[in-house]
Amino acid sequence: MIPGAGKRGGVQRPVALEEHTVALENKPTDLADLDEALNRLEKIDPRQTRIVELRFFGGLTVEEIASVMHMSARSVRRDWSSARAWLYGEMREG
Repeated sequence: MIPGAGKRGGVQRPVALEEHTVALENKPTDLADLDEALNRLEKIDPRQTRIVELRFFGGLTVEEIASVMHMSARSVRRDWSSARAWLYGEMREG
């Protein structure tokens, strides 16, 4: 194993997409509604939107996002929590 590769997922086994197909029709959240909510959040707080994209869709950890966005992990956690709460409220209303 390459030194330091563990922090980049080097110890994990690559998984083909076919092994973990996702049936979107079984999810309670409609992705179109989520996209619309993210577009509204983008107008209010672009930084929170980027954090949601990196965390939820990109699968990055809080620490990785902090590094990428040049901010503290504490600020990422705060924004992630706030964005999740805001999106939850938007999705419940919609």
